[in-house]
Amino acid sequence: FILFISMFFLTLLLLFLALFPGAFNCCMKISDEIPKGILQRVERFEIQKADGLCHLEAVILHIEGRKFCVSPRIRKVKKWMKKNKHKIPRKKPHVKKQKRTQ
Repeated sequence: FILFISMFFLTLLLLFLALFPGAFNCCMKISDEIPKGILQRVERFEIQKADGLCHLEAVILHIEGRKFCVSPRIRKVKKWMKKNKHKIPRKKPHVKKQKRTQ
């Protein structure tokens, strides 16, 4: 019986992960301060909106393979984001492959 319950919950977890793959990538808390000089080391950033699965508005800074979640209301961050728009990851446009005709 315990094995059945364990398998049931494992199945539910896998189903949840399949349906909501971004659920565990959300920032759960954000910093209202940013250490001096950290913005110079940012490789890219993302904007997390407070909709869907993520319930907190945040700016996700990617630095040396790590993620830092900061408030989008920090004046320094707002100014830096305007200046560094090129560091936002772009989604590749979906291109249809054409069939070859011979």
